[in-house]
Amino acid sequence: MLFDVTRGQFAGIFDEDRIATLPGSAFPPSVADSEGARLLQTVGVPTGTLWLREPDEDTGRLPLVQDVVDAEDFEDFEDALEDPGEWPVIGWLLNAHLALDPVSGKVYAVDPDEETVRELHTDVSSLVQVTLRFQRLLEEFAFSGDDGEEEADFERLDGEVDRIREETSSIDPLPFQDDETVWSVVGDEIAMGQRFKG
Repeated sequence: MLFDVTRGQFAGIFDEDRIATLPGSAFPPSVADSEGARLLQTVGVPTGTLWLREPDEDTGRLPLVQDVVDAEDFEDFEDALEDPGEWPVIGWLLNAHLALDPVSGKVYAVDPDEETVRELHTDVSSLVQVTLRFQRLLEEFAFSGDDGEEEADFERLDGEVDRIREETSSIDPLPFQDDETVWSVVGDEIAMGQRFKG
């Protein structure tokens, strides 16, 4: 794992009901014991920006990529990936399904609207880390409330978003590899003051 992420990092920041995990039974048997699946079972992610998929009520399993998109519509699938249709869809971020490749451990963003498949994280620890850092920023950043300080507030906020990008990219370049990744878009929205409560 690229990042040392633990459940204890969430303590004091988020209430227990704001931390989502996935049961081991939600994963296909060949995936349930993978490092990424174990991390989602034990550490989880804070909810708000990213949402973990709910397992199917009847089967108790996560949907697979082939259940949510037609892989034949995606040129990227054919060129870059091996049998992605069997990968479990672990979450949802903006307009993209997040799929876990159990062999490489990478997390992919599958966008049905744009018909694209992109590497988003080198491993699940990176997904947890970026989610944690953005949700923490949304929880803890305080605007001054003074109209005369609004520009300074936004400069401060932009600096915090840039710091998350830079510190993440020094370890895992995938989440912010260009301006088009879903995390880059989320970062831009946060820097503009969106996604804050109220």
